[in-house]
Amino acid sequence: MDMGKNQVVLVVEDSVVQRESVAAQLQDIGFETVLQAANGAAALEVLNARGEHIVDLVITDLDMPVMDGIELIRHLSERRLARSVIVVSARDPRMLEVVEVIGRQNDGLHLIGTVSKPIHQEDLIALLGKICRCDEKPVSAAPTVRLELANELKQAVETGQFMPYYQPIVSIETGVVCDIEVLARWMHPVHGVLLPVHFIPRIEGSPLMIPFTLDIVAKAFRQMAQWNASGQGFGSISINLSADNLADASFCEQLFQLAAEYNIAPESVVWEVTETMVMSNLAQCLANLVRLRLKGFGLAMDDYGVGYSSAQQLSSCPFTRLKIDRVFVDGASHRTNRRAVLESSIQMGHRLNAETIGEGVESEADMALLRELGCDYAQGFLIAKPMPGAELESWMRQRGNAASGKQV
Repeated sequence: MDMGKNQVVLVVEDSVVQRESVAAQLQDIGFETVLQAANGAAALEVLNARGEHIVDLVITDLDMPVMDGIELIRHLSERRLARSVIVVSARDPRMLEVVEVIGRQNDGLHLIGTVSKPIHQEDLIALLGKICRCDEKPVSAAPTVRLELANELKQAVETGQFMPYYQPIVSIETGVVCDIEVLARWMHPVHGVLLPVHFIPRIEGSPLMIPFTLDIVAKAFRQMAQWNASGQGFGSISINLSADNLADASFCEQLFQLAAEYNIAPESVVWEVTETMVMSNLAQCLANLVRLRLKGFGLAMDDYGVGYSSAQQLSSCPFTRLKIDRVFVDGASHRTNRRAVLESSIQMGHRLNAETIGEGVESEADMALLRELGCDYAQGFLIAKPMPGAELESWMRQRGNAASGKQV
């Protein structure tokens, strides 16, 4: 294999035997330059000696003398000394879960993933494969670029530079595509296709949020109407709503008008919201959710399990679907703590008559586990990445058709 050709990786591990074993596996995979360090402090010396030539990947243990892996991660993040990071440990798997929380909340750290010891080559290959998919999970833009983009947002909304991308959701039992999630992308005239991480944080809480959402909804409804007219309907589509949307008393009326304009049946649309969105303005958000449900629209609680009172909100809101956060799906096949949360989430959804969707499915093992636990639907890179409407049509043709019943 040569996935690491021309790339530099640093292995940080106090056990000489384990460090050299990982280094040998990396060289076998195709990494030409594999550096080694016995702890975090030694790793910083290696990285500092390289000056401006940052390494492509750091693989570090957590439990090390002199400087542990958590402290090393802090330095890597603050000083941006590595393009990507993998963290390993033989300790309690929940420690690795904490590392992943740190990675998700830290713009300066591109954490590919974590893995328990002993490390096998197939584990490394699976994690390294995620680097190839980092176009959907990027590190945030540099501060100067982010400021530049923020200044352009108003014009971007007014001129319709945001477009919907579509990611299929399939029935785990049959493999049939039953739903398409709509995801926004910024067609930037200079930077190309930008993901939500580059613009959603700037739009949320601003007057741009509602016109931005309505523009994406209108474009998605227009595409859906075209699919329906040509006989290519894909069941339903799911669209994300923000706290700003749900807190506006008149927002529902605008959604109703768009659905009527494009002749979209409410039963074919699912609005996705997160628990944290609902909690930000509880009374008005709940009122709008009930109005949407009364009209026949579906409602999905997105990222279930991340919030502190997800179960409470699920039991008190008229949700029809439960989307289980990728944090509890990815790797659940070999991490007992994730499996426990995943299993209980699926059971909770079914007891409340809500369909369950596992997000972030990237391996056959995790898909098999979802099937074993009785999850209804799956979404993730194992099935398909988000794509423009035309590319989705091509993907469907290559796959066969939506009603083929083919297992994924």
